[in-house]
Amino acid sequence: MVDDDHSNNFLNKIFIDHLGLNIEVDITLNGKEALEHIHHNLITPCLIILDIKMPVMDGWDFLDSYEHMVPEHVKEQIVIVMITISKEEEDMIMARKNPYVAEYIQKPLSDIKFSNLIKRHFTW
Repeated sequence: MVDDDHSNNFLNKIFIDHLGLNIEVDITLNGKEALEHIHHNLITPCLIILDIKMPVMDGWDFLDSYEHMVPEHVKEQIVIVMITISKEEEDMIMARKNPYVAEYIQKPLSDIKFSNLIKRHFTW
């Protein structure tokens, strides 16, 4: 999870835990921390839930850096889902045009949204 909102992170982790997938949920508060986590972690994340508006490095800046900093064989293993409270059509268009963004979802998330997201992108 890449989101600077601690409440959202807490609730989203609960939603994921309730799916019973037995997966580890890592939380970073901005794009810079997320890139560092990907670079230094021995385990590649399978899913990145990426907020758009964050301090230090927002979701768009993360995607720009991700394109150049993360090796292609690692990117092939990661599904990126952008989440936002933004209702700006431009954000949705930019997300859909980005080759690394698999999906664009409005906040708030829910256990049903997470369940559907997992079913669409993973076959566990």
